[in-house]
Amino acid sequence: MELKMRLCVALVSLSVCVLLAGHVRAQEEADDMEMDVEDAIDDMREEELEEEQPTAPTTPPVPTVTYKAPEPMGEHYFAESFDKGTLQGWVLSQAKKDSIDEDIAKYDGKWEVEEMQNTKLPGDKGLVLKSKAKHHAISGLLLRPFTFDTKPLILQYEVNFQTGIDCGGAYVKLLSQTPDLDLAEFVDKTPYTIMFGPDKCGEDYKLHFIFRHKNPKTGEFEEKHAKKPDADLRSYYTDKKTHLYTLVLNPDNSFEILIDQTVVSSGNLLSDVTPAVNPPAEIEDPDDQKPEDWDERPKIQDPDASKPEDWDEEAPAKIADEDAVKPDGWLDEEPEYISDPEALKPEDWDEDMDGEWEAPQIPNPVCETAPGCGPWERPMIDNPNYKGKWKSPMIDNPNYQGVWKPRKVPNPDFFEDLHPFRMSAFSAVGLELWSMSSDIFFDNFFISSDRAVAERWASDGWGLKKAAEGAAEPGLMTQMITAAEERPWLWIVYVLTVALPVVLIIVFCCTGKKSSASTAAEYKKTDEPQPDVKDEAEEDEEAKEEEPEGKKSEEEDSPGEAEEDEHRDDSTSHEKSEDDVLRRSPRNRKARKD
Repeated sequence: MELKMRLCVALVSLSVCVLLAGHVRAQEEADDMEMDVEDAIDDMREEELEEEQPTAPTTPPVPTVTYKAPEPMGEHYFAESFDKGTLQGWVLSQAKKDSIDEDIAKYDGKWEVEEMQNTKLPGDKGLVLKSKAKHHAISGLLLRPFTFDTKPLILQYEVNFQTGIDCGGAYVKLLSQTPDLDLAEFVDKTPYTIMFGPDKCGEDYKLHFIFRHKNPKTGEFEEKHAKKPDADLRSYYTDKKTHLYTLVLNPDNSFEILIDQTVVSSGNLLSDVTPAVNPPAEIEDPDDQKPEDWDERPKIQDPDASKPEDWDEEAPAKIADEDAVKPDGWLDEEPEYISDPEALKPEDWDEDMDGEWEAPQIPNPVCETAPGCGPWERPMIDNPNYKGKWKSPMIDNPNYQGVWKPRKVPNPDFFEDLHPFRMSAFSAVGLELWSMSSDIFFDNFFISSDRAVAERWASDGWGLKKAAEGAAEPGLMTQMITAAEERPWLWIVYVLTVALPVVLIIVFCCTGKKSSASTAAEYKKTDEPQPDVKDEAEEDEEAKEEEPEGKKSEEEDSPGEAEEDEHRDDSTSHEKSEDDVLRRSPRNRKARKD
């Protein structure tokens, strides 16, 4: 019983600890995020108050500043937060796409600089794609061209699919530095060095990293696609939160793709892109042809085999069961279906157009109690003599030469580029998109060669935004209820999670053997075994055996007195045994000594 009580206490403590731990963890995270946002807001308010105090003799009203634009610190090539509220420095494309209808060829999709819908940081503005089912193109020049030499490339920006995304992209292009680059004529065919960012259509969730590699022999460019990330990207497109997309390219040809500062894909430009940067050294000879007598058949039919004489190809696969007997009560004369006697010809039935009317067929009610109706036929069974069409057995082909392949010859287009990181320099960043969804929010574009500088920019921009969004999230219980409303089967999980510990507690704490004494009658009815109970006669006997030998000799000298004492002891034990009979099992009583 003591062990059960300990188990009960342990189960109760464990259940309480699990519930409290989850609630406390969620509350601490929310409190931390709220504190970060409140601290940042308080600092900005203090700065504003210090600026306004010298000009006003009295205490000014508290300003409603809730956001401070990030400022680039350190070496960078491009930084844009859109907090000025204008498209200054950006150029809208005035071009048209080639080879499509005139109605949709124009890049007439609208862009706006505005705050996010349901923003948690008033004052934080970004670039918003406003139109759906239209072509959009906008670009801006870098402070100076980026050249791939000995420094890494870090590209990052933020995206929020405010209304979700059905089919469309949110990727950026780093436009190659060329003499004829004209941002006003930016189209899909404008040369670019790198394309990076999210793209989705249907249930295909992509995160592009494409770079254009120049063939050193021909001078032509070919697109190289990085492998698809192993992580599940669905939530980044559906949660309507702001996510930070980062691409890191290193001079040693390694690359990393991060979402919200977490690596989702990594690899090497030489081995983890398709098609491969370097072509194979050998290729199949296009002029080589398979000889006419080349035998690729590993098995052939045995030419020496012949059909056995007793092989009957005409035997049917099924035959009638000759041992079957018609069941008693079978109604041969009764049809299985009859015309419905209650059916009536429709009033609008035209026999000239519809033909002669016939009542619909229904199962014959007479056949419901009979084994069957209609002419009885023997059931069909498998024919034990059926063998089918005879075929020659297959044997190994003695002339088998294997699968023919063209011979290998040196690849005339072979080259080896061990430094694909050294791509074409780029001088502008652009967005050239088609989307079936509107209100895609872009913010905080940043290009640098210093990872620490890029992380500082991300912390000042996206980090504050993440903290504000986290502080506004509902509590743990609200999230659980919301999730259950979207997925009703979660209610079963919740009920089982709560009910299972309760049932275990009841089982361990409220069940067990009863310790109350049972009467002799109950013992006799159930025949339940009981512990042995010594009567006083046996105790007296044991006491007598322990007496000194001298006393025993005296008893031997006076047998008369010993008999009287023994008779007296027997009568006393007999009276007491009658009192104990109710608490002792008759089976356990021992025979008294005379």
